[in-house]
Amino acid sequence: MDFQDTPEQAAFREEVRTFIENERPREYDPDKGMQGGEERAPRDAPWYKRWQGKLSERGWIAPAWPKEYGGASLGVMEQFIMNEEFAEARVPPSSIGNGVSMLGPTIIAHGSEAQQEEHLGRMLRGEVIWCQGYSEPGSGSDLASLQTRAIRDGDDYVINGQKIWTSGAHYSDWIFMLARTDPDAPKHRGISYFLLDMKTPGITVRPLVNMASLHNFNEVFFEDVRVPAENIVGEVNRGWYVGATTLDFERSSIGSAVAHRQTLERYLDYWRENADGVSNPEGVREALAERWIEAATAKMLSYRVIGMQAAGEIPNAEASIAKMFSTELSQRIAGTAIKMLGTAGILNGGEKAPFEGRLGAAYVASVSATIAGGTSEIQRNIIATRGLGLPRA
Repeated sequence: MDFQDTPEQAAFREEVRTFIENERPREYDPDKGMQGGEERAPRDAPWYKRWQGKLSERGWIAPAWPKEYGGASLGVMEQFIMNEEFAEARVPPSSIGNGVSMLGPTIIAHGSEAQQEEHLGRMLRGEVIWCQGYSEPGSGSDLASLQTRAIRDGDDYVINGQKIWTSGAHYSDWIFMLARTDPDAPKHRGISYFLLDMKTPGITVRPLVNMASLHNFNEVFFEDVRVPAENIVGEVNRGWYVGATTLDFERSSIGSAVAHRQTLERYLDYWRENADGVSNPEGVREALAERWIEAATAKMLSYRVIGMQAAGEIPNAEASIAKMFSTELSQRIAGTAIKMLGTAGILNGGEKAPFEGRLGAAYVASVSATIAGGTSEIQRNIIATRGLGLPRA
């Protein structure tokens, strides 16, 4: 990894910094808003619409998309620089939900012209929020075993089944999902990729409140839900391969690495000001030092991933290493903060609660970090088999 920007990259980094300095919404407080996965910014707020509009003018809502679809055609290094600078400045994300990052590239690659015209523009304008319907009660890590059925009936398909752990389904407008259209085919075949309006009759969303009392996940039930056949993306029974599509290989997790350091900076400031009142201050100091070293390591792992991408390689085990290390580090950071605060760390609010009483909820919510996006066990299997060449367990 070359840690120095090329002249072109340095110029782009300066462009991003200047844009953030001039256009950042002063109404946004990154320390308030999202906890446990809720929306960071109200999409209907005038200041948020202005921010999104400025990003859209530059194609930065979907920087990896081709320009003809409203993106900026940025390469992986430019995306990395933009993500890093946005994380450092703690400005709002460019989009809410999975539409731009996951569905958009899929529609660009596999969607019909009508699907592209109907959906891509609305994604970029922030008019439609999307959620993802993949996991089922019996199909999580082994997603290809999914059982939600879609049966052809004239010009429609009729869908029956259930999805679970559906992030943001309670505020999403549409869902992209996988359903089995040929039950007799091998499990990786016979699956199709559907687009559904969440207002379609027969769809029921039930909240799943986590142990931190936060609502992000949901169960979604489909009972005789009719969806036009034209809402299938790509070929019928080829949805598994359509779902694997992505045009944006920027998987460095640089935003998480930067956020870890910023969080630790706030904890270090607190420790310096309150060390006399901290139980076992030397032990906490050593733990904070270890977390700081680990945060620097997470950043280097991110740099390794982007270095491979810039060289035209696809990081596989390397991306899993970065993901697993970063999510497990988030749990260790939360644990260290609670150790520093002692019983005050479990306060949920009040004038005397450190960090406005957010650390207790953050500590409990961090449990899910090593589950979402592929469990640490799955990541270890990827690292072992694809990185080290070991046999599958």
